[in-house]
Amino acid sequence: MIKSPIPIEHVEFVKTDFQSLSLDSRSGVYDLACIDAAQNHFIVEMQVADYPQFIQRMKFYAFHKFNTMVKKGKYFFTGLEPIYCIGFLSKNIYPYPQYYNLGMMKNEDGYIMDPLLTYITVELNKFNLIETDISNDLEKLIFTMKNLQNYAKRPATEFPSFWTEDWLKIAIDELDTRLFSAEQYERYAITLAYNASAIEMERVNTLKVRTEERTKAEAEAQAKEKEIILEMNKEGLSVKQIAKITKKIEKEIQQIIAKHKE
Repeated sequence: MIKSPIPIEHVEFVKTDFQSLSLDSRSGVYDLACIDAAQNHFIVEMQVADYPQFIQRMKFYAFHKFNTMVKKGKYFFTGLEPIYCIGFLSKNIYPYPQYYNLGMMKNEDGYIMDPLLTYITVELNKFNLIETDISNDLEKLIFTMKNLQNYAKRPATEFPSFWTEDWLKIAIDELDTRLFSAEQYERYAITLAYNASAIEMERVNTLKVRTEERTKAEAEAQAKEKEIILEMNKEGLSVKQIAKITKKIEKEIQQIIAKHKE
C-alpha cells in the first residue's frame, strides 16, 4: 500500500483522537492510528459517504501530527518520523480513472522535496478488476477489501486462489465473525450499524438534493414561461393566440397577465 521496501514487523496502535491546539481550533478523531517498528506513523481513514474535500481533511490530520512531532523536538526539524495518511473511499473524489493514488511533494522534475508526508487514497468505486485480472499484491488487497463480503456464503472452493497466501489468509481469518469473542462481535455490530447509518444518511441527502434541484428547475421553467407569455401579450397577441402557442388554457393566461398588472 505505501510502496516501501522496508517490511513492517510490528505495529503499535495509538490514541486515535487529538485535542485542539486552542479554544478556537479544531480537534479530530482518526479511524485508526498506529506506529510501526521503524517509527513510521500511519493515519487511516475510511469514508462511506460522499466527501469531495477528503484530501483537505487528510492534510489537516497530517499537519497536526507533524506539528506535534516538531513541538516535541523543541522546533528542531531533525529526527522527524515519516507520516502516511491513508484513505479508503467508497465514493470518487478525483476526476481521473486511477483507483490508487500516492502523493508526495515533488519538484517540476519529479524529485521528492519532502519525504516525510505521504498521502495515499483508494477509491473503491473505481476498482472493477475481477479475479482473473489480478496481477499484484496491491490489487489482491483492494479486491479482498471490496469483495470479501460477497463470498461470505460461498464454499471455500470458490474463493480466489490468492486468498491462500499467508498474508491475506491471516487478514481474512481476523475478519471471520465466527471466531469473534462476544466483545469483538459487539464492536463489529456497532461498526456495521454506523456504516449502515452513514449509507442511509447519504441516500437521504442525495434524495433531498435531487428534490431541491428538481423544484428549482421547475420554478425556473415556470418563471421563464410567464416571462414569455407576458412578452407575447406586450407584443399584442390575444389571450386565445397565446394559449394556442403555449398549450395552456386561456384562464391560466388571463391569471398570469392580471397578476402582472397588479
